[in-house]
Amino acid sequence: MAPTTQQAWIVKKKGVPKDALVFETEHPVKKPGKGEVIVKVQAAALNPVGYKIMGMLPNFIAKRPVVAEHDLAGIIEDPNDSDFKQGDEVFGYIPVPMTISTREGALQQYARMPAANLVYKPDNVKFTEAAGFTLAGETAWQALFDCGHFEADQTVFINGGSSAVGAYAIQIAKAKGAARVVASASGPNEELVRSLGADEFIDYTKRPLHEHFLENPPSPKFHLIFDAVGLKDPTLFKRSPAYLAPGGTFVSVGSIHGIRPFILGVKTFFAIIWPAWLGGVPRGYKTVFVDHKPADLKQLQLLVKEGKLKPVVDSVFEFKDVHAAYERIMTSRARGKVVVKVDPSAT
Repeated sequence: MAPTTQQAWIVKKKGVPKDALVFETEHPVKKPGKGEVIVKVQAAALNPVGYKIMGMLPNFIAKRPVVAEHDLAGIIEDPNDSDFKQGDEVFGYIPVPMTISTREGALQQYARMPAANLVYKPDNVKFTEAAGFTLAGETAWQALFDCGHFEADQTVFINGGSSAVGAYAIQIAKAKGAARVVASASGPNEELVRSLGADEFIDYTKRPLHEHFLENPPSPKFHLIFDAVGLKDPTLFKRSPAYLAPGGTFVSVGSIHGIRPFILGVKTFFAIIWPAWLGGVPRGYKTVFVDHKPADLKQLQLLVKEGKLKPVVDSVFEFKDVHAAYERIMTSRARGKVVVKVDPSAT
């Protein structure tokens, strides 16, 4: 049985991680309710949404103090009334709204969470690899299928192929029959992006992406463009009729924050809603907001088991070094997931 107290990283206040996060050694372990289990966390993965909410939302909205982060992999400690057994190896995540309502998170030794948010961990991945699949993987899945209506034999462009979401999107698109996947990243990440299955690589640091496509138009045009890093410049969308097919969709994970990005976001908004004769763009635009669906998680699990969705881990930090882990992810230079070993013996 789980102990009554545990070690955990707690978000105490609004701010950057080094100021907002506090390490507690006597944090209570909550008992599971109906449909919930207790997971002995082996590893947790950081996500940009974690530090962004930490720095944006005031305490009364975020319901602090709360346990930090969302993605995890671990071992069932208390199966409660679920179909799991004690000792089962699993991975999954605690969505942001659930963290706010229950104050549960991934950066603790024992997490209480719904059984429906977990699946069995395949034997071909380690805990430190499986921890980062769910949130980024479901984001990529829903961007492709729910927002982009992706189908086999289509052509896809993924902006940010070395990000966690982009890396999974490349693999999912190829596994599901994409005719051609083009992906962008910085030059040093070309080998990684191609190893994930990208048919063509574009170094976005050499020149703006829209200029590249205007001079080198794809044939056929892309059926789907997925911006996996957050649209920093609306020009890629505004010029998309030159390289995105009629009826095609531009999908984005959102935009970065600040005054200049806000202004660019406003320009993107008007490009979406204005008719073409007023300067609007005659292409669909959608923002993906991940919504946990057990069926999507099971699809990811199957791809992992089949070896078609491989983990992309940038770095692994010890539990005591969470602040350093956040420093790494906040550089926006991580190649894949930044992972924290909650159990020091985890692999």
